[in-house]
Amino acid sequence: MIKTSTKSPEELKETVRKKYDEISRQGKTYNARSCCGAGGDSKKVYNIMTDDYSEMEGYSADADLGLGCGLPTQFAQIKNGDYVIDLGSGAGNDCFVARHETGLEGKVLGIDFTESMIKKARENADKLGFNNVEFRYGDIEGMPVSDGVADVIVSNCVLNLVPNKPKVISEIFRVLKPGGHFSISDIVLEGELPDSLREDAEMYAGCVAGAIQKNDYLGHIKEAGFENITIQKEKPIEIPVDILSQYLSEKEIEEFNSGETGIYSITVFAQKTGGMENEVTMIGSDNTEICEPGSGCC
Repeated sequence: MIKTSTKSPEELKETVRKKYDEISRQGKTYNARSCCGAGGDSKKVYNIMTDDYSEMEGYSADADLGLGCGLPTQFAQIKNGDYVIDLGSGAGNDCFVARHETGLEGKVLGIDFTESMIKKARENADKLGFNNVEFRYGDIEGMPVSDGVADVIVSNCVLNLVPNKPKVISEIFRVLKPGGHFSISDIVLEGELPDSLREDAEMYAGCVAGAIQKNDYLGHIKEAGFENITIQKEKPIEIPVDILSQYLSEKEIEEFNSGETGIYSITVFAQKTGGMENEVTMIGSDNTEICEPGSGCC
């Protein structure tokens, strides 16, 4: 097995990049019955992590690679005309659902650091004739986006793949407008993973080994300055025995399944401070609004 414990953050990201280049050419069925397209292929359980998008408006089957662990766009409170950014946009699934909510007046930007995913997403957008959906190559630890531009940020099972999670969360804060918010689905832990799972590169790319403690995850969001932090949905993730057996002995599997370690998918909402409620409005003698430079009401 390839161990990740000695890998630098850049080496980890390159491992994920190569794996997701491979995943971009796999079928949805394989991806959905594995751990985010990696970490083995279960013959016993289908949809280990994924939720069903097929009933959501804007859904495109060609863009659904079965790689998510939630439905963040369902909870994201996207409004007509919003500027939405999807982190780790893959083949474009969440972007196209978000685009249905923003309408023609809005804009959706997908960011991904796997070139084959960007290519697939652009092809899907072209087939659908979407002119207000853009896909941009970039690392979400340093987003190729200006400060304070997004109304809403979504992401589906991606932050657990990033070595420096506080950095990504600080980037989300930077890119959101004052009063903007995010809805992100991710994998978190309660308890410790066995070393053989935690240190394996396949399980890192499979959204498991890179997961951190739930309280730490929520703590990073709070420390970045976000408010109104809410868990919108939570569900347990059970890794099938035929996948665990590739990493653990029979005894270790029994101990793992009977222990206190839990793997969960959570969808988290949080809001950046500021916005209309903090703006200053000045009223003139004729009861019309005055907007002075620096007042925040412009």
